[in-house]
Amino acid sequence: MTIKLDHLVVYAKDHNKAAHEFADVMDLPLGRVAGVGYEFTVVRINVELSIYFMDRDENNLEQHVAFNVDGSSFDHILKRLKKKKMAFGSSPYETNNQRTDHDFVPRGLFWTNVDGCLFEIMTNEV
Repeated sequence: MTIKLDHLVVYAKDHNKAAHEFADVMDLPLGRVAGVGYEFTVVRINVELSIYFMDRDENNLEQHVAFNVDGSSFDHILKRLKKKKMAFGSSPYETNNQRTDHDFVPRGLFWTNVDGCLFEIMTNEV
């Protein structure tokens, strides 16, 4: 099974300010990514890892960890989620719709753990 960390989401009161400060200190390039109803300022760490800065109320600063996996690993993880009857969904805002369509890759899904940490897996394989 091949699993690699794809990106981290860091929540901040002002994502632009936080991302610019981090990028400036680390001398790294900035970018932007937008989805339906949300926007990130992205700091590219290297070709395989980015940090996505996103606005969040300081009382709601749960974290988000995302992994890029091969198609077979995606299928195995999905099967285990279903076997355990765990909710998952196609969006960080819909973690229980049981869908795997994703805004940025052919297949992806999100689920939360008991503490509210948001996990994401995604694959470029159909």
